[in-house]
Amino acid sequence: MATPRTVWKSRPGFFVRDGRVSSVFSGRAGVCLALAVFLAAVERSCGNNAYEPEEFLKREYSLTKPYQGLGSSTTSHWELMGNAMIMPEHVRLTPDLQSRQGAVWSRLPFYVRDWEIQVHFKIHGQGKKNLNGDGLALWLTKERMQIGPVFGNINYFTGLGIFVDTYPNEDKHQERSFPFISAMVGNGSVAYDHDRDGRNVDLGGCSASVRNVDYDTFLLIRYIRNTLTIMMDVEGKQEWKDCLEVPGVHMPQGYFFGASSVTGDLSDNHDLISFKLFELAVERTLEELENEEEVLIPSVDYRDIPVEVVDEGMGVLSIFFLFIFSVVGLVLLIVALLLIHQRWKDRSRKRFY
Repeated sequence: MATPRTVWKSRPGFFVRDGRVSSVFSGRAGVCLALAVFLAAVERSCGNNAYEPEEFLKREYSLTKPYQGLGSSTTSHWELMGNAMIMPEHVRLTPDLQSRQGAVWSRLPFYVRDWEIQVHFKIHGQGKKNLNGDGLALWLTKERMQIGPVFGNINYFTGLGIFVDTYPNEDKHQERSFPFISAMVGNGSVAYDHDRDGRNVDLGGCSASVRNVDYDTFLLIRYIRNTLTIMMDVEGKQEWKDCLEVPGVHMPQGYFFGASSVTGDLSDNHDLISFKLFELAVERTLEELENEEEVLIPSVDYRDIPVEVVDEGMGVLSIFFLFIFSVVGLVLLIVALLLIHQRWKDRSRKRFY
């Protein structure tokens, strides 16, 4: 397994690796350069409001090696589910076997306004191209620890889903190359159509060759000022490339992070190596704070593809109970009518005495 690579940030003279900031300056020349950079940064911050937000690693929402206590201790901030297992170098959500599903979920509800996730993952297996599946998903949802058909999680979820789909279920996908990364916001009444690879509800996305590669693969998901941004580093170049940007995404707080995967007739190893959550320090104007409203239901101001609300109707069990209740209600009504009729007859007889 390749060691985690250094993630370079766009701050002159500094880089971030594993959440620690280091300096590339040394000697007298380095001191002069550092001083010049510092003065330039101060000048920019005083004269320009457009700036790079500071970030702070939130360890309670992050998952990194050596995964101590995960799945076996109530003190752990994360919990395993299904076929997920802890390995020395990663958390394996599903092995390269048929009909497996697994997940890892945060135990703590999330109450950070602006944030960024850096996810280190690996998808690999013995199957040839287009004979593997199904992919993995990252979640920020109201529900947690529930098994279902959407990459191992439930359908009709409430919150945000980021999908790394490795198998095209719909043959008509001429304009998409798989694996494909996409995003979806659900409000509890919107169905993910597995047969159409979520085309009915996704917010767009990008193709990404993330399977069976020799280098590390990363995703960056950023949520800042109601804008969702997805970037990727999947070419071994140690640089982020744009994948998707969606403004007007409104997410409530108090939801849970998770990662899940599922295999069917086709399979792969789906490994989560690290999940690092950063809180972003974003300055807001007084007007922004005054106009800010509490979000109760996830929503998106703009969608490339309209959302289809699917009504599956009543289930068999619901119809059975409705029939039982109807019969009981009818019997009670008949008994009540008989009692009323009997009392009326008794009163009628008393009039003749």
